[in-house]
Amino acid sequence: MNSIKCLSLTDLKTDAGIYLAKLDLYYQHFGQSLNNAPVVLINHSLTGDSNVAGQKGWWKELVGPKKIIDTNRYAVLAFNIPGNGVKGQTFSNAYDFHTGDIALFFLKGLELLGISRLYALVGGSIGGGIAWEMAVFAPKLAKYIIPVAADWKANDWILANTFLQHRILENSNNPLEDARIHAMLTYRTPQSFIQRFERTINDESGIYNIESWLLHHGKKLAERFHLDAYILVNHLLASINIERNGENAQDLIKKIEGEIHLIAVDSDLFFTPVEDQKTYEMIKHQKESIFYHELISIHGHDAFLIENDAMIKILNPIFKN
Repeated sequence: MNSIKCLSLTDLKTDAGIYLAKLDLYYQHFGQSLNNAPVVLINHSLTGDSNVAGQKGWWKELVGPKKIIDTNRYAVLAFNIPGNGVKGQTFSNAYDFHTGDIALFFLKGLELLGISRLYALVGGSIGGGIAWEMAVFAPKLAKYIIPVAADWKANDWILANTFLQHRILENSNNPLEDARIHAMLTYRTPQSFIQRFERTINDESGIYNIESWLLHHGKKLAERFHLDAYILVNHLLASINIERNGENAQDLIKKIEGEIHLIAVDSDLFFTPVEDQKTYEMIKHQKESIFYHELISIHGHDAFLIENDAMIKILNPIFKN
């Protein structure tokens, strides 16, 4: 397993006015040297981390030797969202930060590593939202910008779900377990559950297998995630918004110099595909290098972590050219 490395960011001020004399930014590096190969930055999803490749990598089917994002060819970087609990790092006040701050921390990390240009900037879910924010702050940063199952804003549906998540985290006796159970209902679809479980009973527990599965995921998250970390990333998800400073998204996006590849999931109940479709329609006449791709799956938001062959087909022209 690649070791977790640390960069020390100093003299920072968040948009909320919070001064940070020092912030540890944890990251992992896979594949080739950062100095001698095209660099791919992958931003993780809500409860993910920087471990994108290797035996326990959350995207190991796509990132690794001879995979579509080939570590024999590319230098692959992944930062941890500060405060996500890696190395015990958490923050007591989530509202000190928003995703724009995280994007600037990541850009500062790239600067400290001597990286001024990325081959590709990839992000899944909230990681895609952070990728949008990075691309707006640094329009020349990446040749390819690839937000996956993501959007440049938290729309009202995202705000509603993160509001409920926050209520669960505040009021439940088992906050992490219950928040995760609710979240799984937005990450998958009714069709996915019906196909997989078919109203079957778990013989050991005597409850429906869907209930057993949800309880398992709740317990699994609670065992590896800190409550303050979940409160933070849930808040960050609600904060995604490239327009927060009053600038128009259309004007901001058309300034991005790299190719933008929007990857939506047709059955996504969380970051619904219609938002990417609206973005594409809004920009396509002003920016030729924006493309819309749709992953077809019954599995909903999590399909980008499940439908590996479909993801490889979409990414192939970008990473195999």
